[in-house]
Amino acid sequence: MDNIILVGMPGAGKSTVGVLLAKTLGYAFLDTDLVIQAREGALLQQLLDARGQEAFLEAEADAVCAVSCRCTVIATGGSAVYRTRAVERLRELGRVVYLRLPLDEVERRLNNIGSRGIAMAPGQTLADLYAYRTPLYEGCADLTVDTAGQTLEESVSAVLRALGKDEKGAPAGPVNMATTNVKEESHEIQ
Repeated sequence: MDNIILVGMPGAGKSTVGVLLAKTLGYAFLDTDLVIQAREGALLQQLLDARGQEAFLEAEADAVCAVSCRCTVIATGGSAVYRTRAVERLRELGRVVYLRLPLDEVERRLNNIGSRGIAMAPGQTLADLYAYRTPLYEGCADLTVDTAGQTLEESVSAVLRALGKDEKGAPAGPVNMATTNVKEESHEIQ
């Protein structure tokens, strides 16, 4: 399909970059966190508090697997990569782009970790979560875009370049991977 799916840590900018990317490309925008909330009738943190992490992850995978769209930028929740069936569905939907952000920047951006609806095990630190999720993001992504130290607009431009598009979303000439901080990733599920 012709969708663009953004994966990455909470705070990486999936939703904000996604909205601007969708506007640039003339695509629709869909946030799977909002799909979960609509399907379950509760906020993410409420779901985690009431049902626990495993039930939350199943609800998230159910929501991802229910998505059906075209010409859409899809922002996923940070834990959408936990379930193989969800990853397989994301790959069916389009190109998966990992917005990579260093841990120190993730920590600076997340000031509401206790209420944001982040699937974390009791006692798990943000560093633990980062170490666990990074290989999952890398494993499912078709493209990886480094967004460290970038403004929102620079991140959108980097994703466009990675997708072979110019600043207006039109097809661009050959992409110089060395200057765009992008690398193609293989995507085998372990």
